[in-house]
Amino acid sequence: MPIPFELTLGWRYTRAGRATRRNGFISFISGVSMLGIALGVAALIIVLSVMNGFQKEVRDRMLGVVSHIEIFAPNGEALPDVARTLAQVRANPEVIGAAPFIATQALLARGEDMKGTMIRGIDPALEPEVTDLAVALKGSALARLVPGEFGLVLGGELARSLGVSQGDKVTLVAPSGQVTPAGVVPRLKQMTVVGTFDSGHYEYDSTLALMHIEDAQRIFRLEGPSGVRVRLKDLHQARTVAAELAGSLTDHVLIRDWTRQNRTWFAAVQLEKRMMFIILTLIVAVAAFNLVSTLVMTVTDKRADIAILRTLGASPASIMGIFVVQGAMVGVIGTLAGLALGLAVAFNIDVIVPAIEQLLHTTFLPRDVYLISSMPSEPQQADILPIAIISLVLAFLATLYPSWRASRVNPAEALRYE
Repeated sequence: MPIPFELTLGWRYTRAGRATRRNGFISFISGVSMLGIALGVAALIIVLSVMNGFQKEVRDRMLGVVSHIEIFAPNGEALPDVARTLAQVRANPEVIGAAPFIATQALLARGEDMKGTMIRGIDPALEPEVTDLAVALKGSALARLVPGEFGLVLGGELARSLGVSQGDKVTLVAPSGQVTPAGVVPRLKQMTVVGTFDSGHYEYDSTLALMHIEDAQRIFRLEGPSGVRVRLKDLHQARTVAAELAGSLTDHVLIRDWTRQNRTWFAAVQLEKRMMFIILTLIVAVAAFNLVSTLVMTVTDKRADIAILRTLGASPASIMGIFVVQGAMVGVIGTLAGLALGLAVAFNIDVIVPAIEQLLHTTFLPRDVYLISSMPSEPQQADILPIAIISLVLAFLATLYPSWRASRVNPAEALRYE
């Protein structure tokens, strides 16, 4: 099947020789446009991949402490029938773990220091089914949560702020007090710190305290667990499964999935990612529209060639097609080069960044500040495909006006002084 002459000539003009100074300058501008597109595409892929990596790191650290779905009774009351709720939850095929819990707030006091704390009563035997943190603590701190001994496992930041370590005593102040003739007296209970944890998520490390669920029931005067925590096969199905459980559970309960627990943070990350995409797309747009000047100069330089082609029977549409092909080829080559460069950096950023740090004798991510020491990266197809398509579309749009001008060249005028 013969190749259309528009493609042949468009490709020839794209790789035009440098026989003259003018041709060399045009080729230089074309190369700069191609390089600009490649760098813009690569920058978009690298930045979005790093943002995806940071988002995944924070999400994984958060899900190490919280479960995929939480089911709880209104007003912090005990569930009517926790065994029935657990059975109905585990009947869902997407559920791989479920554990009862009690969640409430209290104050922890040590000397003159007092901190507001989120108390979570857990069953040490079942908690590893729903959180990674419990799996990490299963053979150590969780094993020391024995009912009746009133032990606490504190977040590392919370323990440091109170100045306590394993074996120290703290006083727990329950939110509801005892009514006496002298008035309402707060209920106090001396607790023993049996361990600490560091999840890597400051919000939980600085406020969360774990205790045995039976001890929590006694201290906060509950008849049973106030909720059930659920782990799924696929965390991305949390909203769907939560909706299914809302229709299958017989008791009046509230259901919350992990995306709603930190909705503000996830919305902020998505907004930041969207703005970075728009800003970096402008870089690609500037590089793509450099093609306009390249093609205008090419059209001016090739006026005689255009006139000859017209006298040989080429239609205006064919002339336009030649220069569309030329500009499109620059866009395609630049986009492919950008994709190759961006993906190469994104997939090897864990090697590239340490090499740059060693070369510059600096650290981009101090571990005591960011809690991670390596630059995370997660290229996603949902980001890469739109980047490639937008780059190609911008390059194509940049070719339309110069190509249309080329199709309007009058052969007689172009050949008058040749």
